[in-house]
Amino acid sequence: MKRIISVISILSIGILINSCNKNTENPTPIAATDSTTANTAIRWGKMSLIIAERTPNNTPTYASRGFGYIGLTMYESIVGGYKEYRSMAGQLNGLTALPKIDTTKKYNWALSLNAGQAWIHKNIYEQTSAANKKTIDSLESKILTEYKAETQEVVDRSVKYGQDVAKAIFEWSKTDGGYQGYNRNFTLDYMVPVGPGFWRTPSFSQSASTLPLHPYWGKNRTFVTVNGTLPIPKPIAFNSSSYTQYYAQFLEVYAKNKVLTQEEKEIALFWGDDPSRTFTPPGHSYSIAQIAVKTAKPSLIKATQTFAMVGMSIADAFTICWKTKYTYNAERPSTYIRSYIDASWLSFWPEPPFPAFYSGHSVQSAASATVLTKLYGNEFKYIDNSHEGRGQDPLTFVFYKNRSYNSFWEAAEESAYSRFLGGIHTRSDNDTGLAEGRKVGQNINNLKWTK
Repeated sequence: MKRIISVISILSIGILINSCNKNTENPTPIAATDSTTANTAIRWGKMSLIIAERTPNNTPTYASRGFGYIGLTMYESIVGGYKEYRSMAGQLNGLTALPKIDTTKKYNWALSLNAGQAWIHKNIYEQTSAANKKTIDSLESKILTEYKAETQEVVDRSVKYGQDVAKAIFEWSKTDGGYQGYNRNFTLDYMVPVGPGFWRTPSFSQSASTLPLHPYWGKNRTFVTVNGTLPIPKPIAFNSSSYTQYYAQFLEVYAKNKVLTQEEKEIALFWGDDPSRTFTPPGHSYSIAQIAVKTAKPSLIKATQTFAMVGMSIADAFTICWKTKYTYNAERPSTYIRSYIDASWLSFWPEPPFPAFYSGHSVQSAASATVLTKLYGNEFKYIDNSHEGRGQDPLTFVFYKNRSYNSFWEAAEESAYSRFLGGIHTRSDNDTGLAEGRKVGQNINNLKWTK
């Protein structure tokens, strides 16, 4: 009997040893070296802002799309190494499949992220300057040199995987309707409706800068299918009578713009995000995502999830917003105020070249706040230093100052309010944008991010 037990014990030990050997030969891929720090993601998040700001003729619409694909690429280039997380392939609108990892091989996920980000930046922003592309290459090379201890085999495998993911996402991006949209920022074939209540271009000359910006952007594919099918809200109906809600909303804008405090001017400036001098309004949301990651210090995978969720939320927010803007072609406060209240009135902030209803700032800020709150909680104190070092604004002569917030929603509501302070949106424009943005962000949250 003892002999039988000994034989069984020996066989059991042998099976265990063989099992351990098999696991050694086929290791479960794990994040190497950079598994607990978001440093690589933070650096590429900063690069996204630099390229958005330095690329000529980069509009809020086109930039929002770029942040969507860049953020998604960051996440997908490493998600294969984290068992508890899911890929977005099969969940997003038309994205059926992406390259898969070899589960028997080791990857360095920081290097996969690095390679994917370098590739997608240079292709999403194919029109950017050679100097900007050199800046991208410099960051990629710098991060590569930080992993000299890694075997060349792992480096090559990790780099190739990151690039393959970026290439697959880029090919998918070409079919969304916004591909190379920088070539058609302003089109001559769109006829702006004429009549009471309709938007007019800031100037009556038909130069490129006063034509409507991306009038067909609302037809683009959204990242999340359901976002593209959200019902279009209606603006307040036009009425010239001074005893109506329509009149009252513009009178409020007019009255407020005449008594702006210094802080209110600073708020209007802080959220202005002039595309000709900054990283655009959606870039401000992507900047807040970077600040959140730097502040919270999450794992690498959560950091990439942050950029993916914020990027896709602001991209979808701009798409559905532009659909609404060019459905109604609603007028800006300046048109109504000059016609019915004060012919000499000028808004504090320059009027952008697209219809009013509803506010793009509001919808994208709310969408971003919704996903960031899901990731980091209702209470999240941070300092927004997105414009640090800019000095004085040449248009308003107001200085940029860092601002502090206790939550992402506090910032989103201030972003919306800033458009009212700037004199370019009514409260209705802003409130509607906040409500619609919450829906967009919630649909991003509803994706199956974890198993």
